[in-house]
Amino acid sequence: MIRIRSRVPRKVLALGLPSAWGAVAVTYKLTCPLAQQNSFEARLATSAVFFAVGTGLILHVRHALLRELRQIRQVAGAAQSALLRPLPPRIDGLNIAAAQLSADRGASVGGDLYEVIATEHGVRVVMGDVRGHGLAALGTVAAVLGSFREVVHDEPELGCVLRRLERALGRHLRERTRDEDPVVEDFVTVLLLEIRCDGAVYALNCGHPWPYLLSGTQVAPLTRADPLPPLGPFPLPPELPPLQCGFLLPGETLVLHTDGAEDARDAHGRFFSLAGALMKAAGEVPQAVLGAVLAGLLRHAAGAPKDDIALLVLQNDRQLHRTLGARGTARPATSHPQPTTHL
Repeated sequence: MIRIRSRVPRKVLALGLPSAWGAVAVTYKLTCPLAQQNSFEARLATSAVFFAVGTGLILHVRHALLRELRQIRQVAGAAQSALLRPLPPRIDGLNIAAAQLSADRGASVGGDLYEVIATEHGVRVVMGDVRGHGLAALGTVAAVLGSFREVVHDEPELGCVLRRLERALGRHLRERTRDEDPVVEDFVTVLLLEIRCDGAVYALNCGHPWPYLLSGTQVAPLTRADPLPPLGPFPLPPELPPLQCGFLLPGETLVLHTDGAEDARDAHGRFFSLAGALMKAAGEVPQAVLGAVLAGLLRHAAGAPKDDIALLVLQNDRQLHRTLGARGTARPATSHPQPTTHL
């Protein structure tokens, strides 16, 4: 009842104020003697009255639109937080930091996605980038992330995980096609990683940038192999053997990113050097690496990137001869969770 009562005055004001402004203008025109005269002073006064009425109506409409925009931002922010759930600072011996920066500043929603889940097959990671950004990309993000969270525990092979993601995306796009015209032509770049207990890294890449490996003061791409096409426009090949990308040794760091991080330009059109920024932050903990890269990126783009940006930092904090405990929980419990950053 309290909510209903609080909304009634707003609806009355929304309908009553324009009516009141219109009534003022009509009353003045019909009943005021000054409005019936043709002198310059009378016409000036009439113009001033109608100008005031028009200004009042414009301000009222503007206020209503801003209120609706604030509500849309709140809904979009809640949806974004529900999809990109906060990552804990540590999962199965890996220290983690993540952030997402949306190019759609009005809605605070991006088309990037990421997740880290510990399973009996290893720590499995997904990083993706949906074509476009804003509210239209949320449904595709939800379809891919929801499928990943479900299948990573069930499928022992990384190729089977990718194939399930492809099917989930296909169902989502077919459902959208029935409701939209022209036909939906969205696609998603996807990077899947599997980090096993011995540090071995396996990957399947569909059109996504390869992550950077930070080892001591050295910064280099994890691999330079050619990726598969993005999910959506082309079917996956019949065989999907994961690529063995070496090992993530204790103390080494992987930095996953979307293409917006390296495509960001400054006022002179120069691209941001992600590798250079990572080299300056090499050896730091994941949060420090993340903060240094974001600060440098925002300075380079003058605080206004043109594309969505997502960063995910994974640092191996395992001991060489440590016996790992049981795994398989999607999110290990932590007494001090560190929320994902949405900027």
